[in-house]
Amino acid sequence: MPSQPLGWKIATVAEIRDETSDVKSFSLLVPQWQTHRPGQHVDVRLTAADGYQAQRSYSIASAPGPDGRVDLTVERIAEGEVSPYFHDVLVTGDEVEVRGPIGGYFVWEPSFGGPLLLIAGGSGVVPLMAILRERAGVDAPVSATLMYSSRTWDDVIYRDELEQLAANEDGLRVLHTLTRAQPPGWTGFARRIDRPMLEEALGGIGPQPLTYICGPTLLVEAAANGLVELGVDAGRIRTERFGPTS
Repeated sequence: MPSQPLGWKIATVAEIRDETSDVKSFSLLVPQWQTHRPGQHVDVRLTAADGYQAQRSYSIASAPGPDGRVDLTVERIAEGEVSPYFHDVLVTGDEVEVRGPIGGYFVWEPSFGGPLLLIAGGSGVVPLMAILRERAGVDAPVSATLMYSSRTWDDVIYRDELEQLAANEDGLRVLHTLTRAQPPGWTGFARRIDRPMLEEALGGIGPQPLTYICGPTLLVEAAANGLVELGVDAGRIRTERFGPTS
């Protein structure tokens, strides 16, 4: 039988958290929510009083859970139609329309195994954070490396949580590169992701990781092509492209 189309649901904003100066996370309570897989997304639809509608897709940041709670992390795009509303208008208790979960390619679940190599640029870290949160909740997590490219240290989304996850000493390594400015005493990378950085990432987890890359097109293509050149099987690499964010 053909699958039934996903219907729109009215979600309630339960919590809003600042991630950076222009990124916020929104916890939504969605009635009769179908359990999602890390890497999936939802559609969000806003309807104005005159009937005009604007719709955007946002990756789910939270790990799957039984309580119908879905976290979306939204970067404010000044010329956008949806993200400014989220940032400037929404308060806890408000309602928005959502549809999902959507997507079956850029997903991971513990049964897939590892090791994992996650590569993100800017807000491309959002679906990868869902993977890391799901990974952290299992008894014997696979080894994983996150390579995360941001403009500055202040632009690192989930910065404190990433530090906490890496401090758990359960096989997660987080590598940052800051492409525009670095704080005093910075010892991490300070350039766009390149072959030496990819070599270092592979050195910590082995030559054939299950790889997820998400971010601007140029970053995604450079990282994916670089890994293939280094011998990673293309069938082990999954990619998702966002608009320019870093």
